[in-house]
Amino acid sequence: MSISAVVSQRLVTVMRVSKYLALEGVDGSGKSTVGRALLEALERRGTEAILVREPGGTALGEAVRSLLLDSQTLDDWAEVFLFAAQRAELARDVIQPALEAGTWVISDRSYYSSIAYQGRARGLGEDKVRTINETGLDGVIPDFIFVLDVAPEVALSRQDSPDRIGKEGIAFQVAVRDAYLELANKDDKVTVLAGDLTIEETISLILEVVL
Repeated sequence: MSISAVVSQRLVTVMRVSKYLALEGVDGSGKSTVGRALLEALERRGTEAILVREPGGTALGEAVRSLLLDSQTLDDWAEVFLFAAQRAELARDVIQPALEAGTWVISDRSYYSSIAYQGRARGLGEDKVRTINETGLDGVIPDFIFVLDVAPEVALSRQDSPDRIGKEGIAFQVAVRDAYLELANKDDKVTVLAGDLTIEETISLILEVVL
């Protein structure tokens, strides 16, 4: 390979910038649907991207997912640490390598879910839950957070078979939604998107923010 070709290749590598986007919202807000559509939209633009989910995304994560969502009962703090453990594994084994390779990452949930669900709705303390998760993530955190804001009663009506957390009831989901809206007011990373937008409108707004 010629020197000029090597230099050109290195410039392309340097100029390639990956981004980490997370989709948030109450259970049934449409995160999975939007995630798939966003992945397709980025790929059509020639952007290499992957879609991951929390909990899950690794062998450990999928095993923990079953514990978190299918168990009949679970201690609140055990829930926090199980979420944080699978999240740290996903960040280290999947997300960080992808970002370093120049691949964009779209995540169906992030540690902002734990801040809203366990920190606020379970009353364990948003700052405590944030600290636990950020310690494990070691800097591998989203660049952008998009909250799909759907009324809790509408979101719950979309669920055919709610998981353990989805069965917590309307008051719990209202607390989760309130937490997300408050996070948006004090965190520049968080953008709230109205839940009554079409998929096309939602994707357009997301791309407008990140590109």
